[in-house]
This record gives sequence, structure tokens and C-alpha cells, in this order.
Amino acid sequence: MRDLVEHIGLAQSTVSKHLSFLLECRLVDVRPDGRSSWYSLSEPAAISSLIAAAEELLEATGTKAELCAHLRDPERAGAEGGL
Repeated sequence: MRDLVEHIGLAQSTVSKHLSFLLECRLVDVRPDGRSSWYSLSEPAAISSLIAAAEELLEATGTKAELCAHLRDPERAGAEGGL
């Protein structure tokens, strides 16, 4: 989690709450490794499709946006160890 806190720039308690929510919704998986935990997307292909649909909707309403470009390739997103 320390890496996420540093990368996102939010308080540890905030990141922890968000991760708990994502785990509860089964959007991420967690793999304990000693005193560390590794988080990954549960369904990278489905999440990539959802992001693409959101981009299409935004573009249809006149807003050009590229969301989560690092998730564009679901194979790469799953192989990189996730979040």
C-alpha cells in the first residue's frame, strides 16, 4: 500500500478505505506476501471495456478524454501486477 500512497499522493487512511471498497466490490484482488500485499484488477478485460465505453460516452457528449491509458491493453494490465 505504501507504493500506492506515494504514487497517488493521498493519505494512507484514504487509500486503505478505497482499497477496502474495491475489494468489497470484487474489482480488485489482493495477494498477501509477507508483510506486504499486492493488489491487482480482478477482471482487467472487463474494466478495460468499461473505460472504453466511458470514453465513448464522454466523446459523444463533446468531451474528449483518455481515461486510464495504462489499462488500454487488458493483457498488459493483468501482467503488470495490477495497482
